[in-house]
Amino acid sequence: MKRIFNLFYRLLLISTLGCEGYAKKIGVKIGKNCRIYISQFGTEPFLIEIGNNVTITSGVKIITHDGSTWLINDEKGRRFLYKKVIIRNNVFIGVNSIILPGVIIEDNVIIAAGSVVTKSIPSGVIVGGNPAKIIGSYSEFKKQAIENNFSKKDWDSSKDYRTNILQMLDKTPKPYLENKFL
Repeated sequence: MKRIFNLFYRLLLISTLGCEGYAKKIGVKIGKNCRIYISQFGTEPFLIEIGNNVTITSGVKIITHDGSTWLINDEKGRRFLYKKVIIRNNVFIGVNSIILPGVIIEDNVIIAAGSVVTKSIPSGVIVGGNPAKIIGSYSEFKKQAIENNFSKKDWDSSKDYRTNILQMLDKTPKPYLENKFL
């Protein structure tokens, strides 16, 4: 019964405070101008720090402990390992990424969808993969986005959302994977 009450209470908090407000309520430190689209912050949310201008998309997992230490048990008992996760400013974390304990993500970082971040990330890079590796430069991404993408000023508020999106739609397909077997 207590589990059901706690679940409803959690859902009530999320629906009234939003994901960001809920995260703050349970102990996550969050800066200004953030977009948080997750509501699960593990068992130690007080070990998570998020800076300003951070987007955490859906499905992202932030892990602050190593559960495998449960296997280590001697005369002193079970072992525990807890580490903070620190996300600095101007960071985008793509869908379904996993951030492991002890990771620090510095400023101006993009983490590609589905990445598994096992090490800290320096400023000014794009990372992706499992395990995540540096795959690009934030400054180059920014330059290309300014040159090639629509801006907020291009949005026509006299038109509906769908019409605006269709007018801004990039119809260029991604290149095909290189087939080295042909």
